[in-house]
Amino acid sequence: MVARSGDDAQPPRRGLILVATIIGSSMTFVDGTVVNIALPTIGRELDAGLSAQQWVTLSYSLAVASLYIVSGALGDRYGRWSLFVIGVAGFAAASAVAGVAPNVELLIAGRVLQGVAGALLTTNSLALLRATYGKDSGRAVGQWTAWSGIGTLIGPPVGGLLVQVASWRWIFFLNLPFAAIALVLAFAGRSVEDTRAEPRPLQLPGAVAIAVTFGGLTYGLIDGARAGFGSVWPWFLLSLAGLATLIVSERRAAQPLLPPELLRARVFVVANLYTLLVYAALGASTFFLALYLQSEAVGYTPARASLIFLPISAIMFFLAARFGRLADRDGPRLYLTVAPLVMAAGFALLTLIRSTNPLAPLPGVLVLALGLAMLVAPITATALKAAPDRFAGLAAGVNTTVSRLGGLIATPILGLVITLVFVADAPNSNLDPFATHGLSQGDLDATVTAFRAGMAVAVGLCIAGSLLAYRGLQVPARERRAGEADDERGVAEDPRGE
Repeated sequence: MVARSGDDAQPPRRGLILVATIIGSSMTFVDGTVVNIALPTIGRELDAGLSAQQWVTLSYSLAVASLYIVSGALGDRYGRWSLFVIGVAGFAAASAVAGVAPNVELLIAGRVLQGVAGALLTTNSLALLRATYGKDSGRAVGQWTAWSGIGTLIGPPVGGLLVQVASWRWIFFLNLPFAAIALVLAFAGRSVEDTRAEPRPLQLPGAVAIAVTFGGLTYGLIDGARAGFGSVWPWFLLSLAGLATLIVSERRAAQPLLPPELLRARVFVVANLYTLLVYAALGASTFFLALYLQSEAVGYTPARASLIFLPISAIMFFLAARFGRLADRDGPRLYLTVAPLVMAAGFALLTLIRSTNPLAPLPGVLVLALGLAMLVAPITATALKAAPDRFAGLAAGVNTTVSRLGGLIATPILGLVITLVFVADAPNSNLDPFATHGLSQGDLDATVTAFRAGMAVAVGLCIAGSLLAYRGLQVPARERRAGEADDERGVAEDPRGE
């Protein structure tokens, strides 16, 4: 069939595509948080220790982070609608595999497949909206963001309730009817499929090298904490080989994954290093927070643990856009310097939780949510504005990939710190730090100490991000004088500012 542009499409059909992309993307966002809530229950039922539980989450993140950029290139080559539909169907099939998994190995395989499909789905959701809505895409993307946020807000408590009253398997099975609805709507709106852009090279060697680099590093860190680092050194060598292959591939490629123009943009590099640090702290800390709350040291049920994330989503929904506008007006440096410090204070307050008192997490959660609201829009806008216009889509993919990689790297590092501190404080224990039963009083105290040590690492990452923003986002005096001169010329040429 002949593809039609967004400007020629009828609004009702455009609306079907919008709703389809919202439902499809919400599935991937919700699964990222709900699975963390279910991990203690999964660990008990599938006899999965802390390292295996980390893999249940990190296998998904690794697959997604490795394929974000390639998914965009595939959409450009084969059509965004087609890749979106494949992503939705693939995510549903992978969810079914995860839901019926009789052991943790098959569950991890299902999570990898979810990550592959999720990368196709999420990347091409936004690309499909931009192509479908044309000049109205800003409004459509705004609606996509708002409604996806609402889905993410509702997801954790629903998932926590399912885990508690039914089975953790239903957090995966629940994706099947929503995927079916998204597919029906996508096919109903098929006449508004975007025209294909000029195909970009897929650069599969670079994408494979990224997966090998971070996969080897992640496996070495996770399994090294369990079995000893002397037994996992080949994985670190594999990671180094992947990194070397990536560098060689990028240098030889006619159109590398990261064009040299982007790497020469100082603010773009600073913004992505900042994203790596701060999202590393966020991803790792929230992962272990969900485990800590449901451990015997605290005693939360899955449903109650999921509820503490509600204020974060609500505050983000109402305040993130406001801070984005303030950063546009005042510049991002102040907000990106202060935001990680506020987040660090929230992490510190969360380490004080020692009981199921429902008010105990509130101070830490509210402070953390304020820092996140101050952070998200300014850092995304800074990374995108720092890139040349022709690389805007690629810059968004890079920034999203970096945010995923931050959590991917930091989670096993915090896990290593937590394991080492727990073993040092409870040398006779053969249980995981976040076991839900069977811990002695000494083990319980060791769990709290280990969790606080891990959160101290997250606080350190936030402080490093704050310092980077303060120093790296300064406008050099020469650039500032040039900007002021341009403003003066503009006023002189058009005193009315029109």
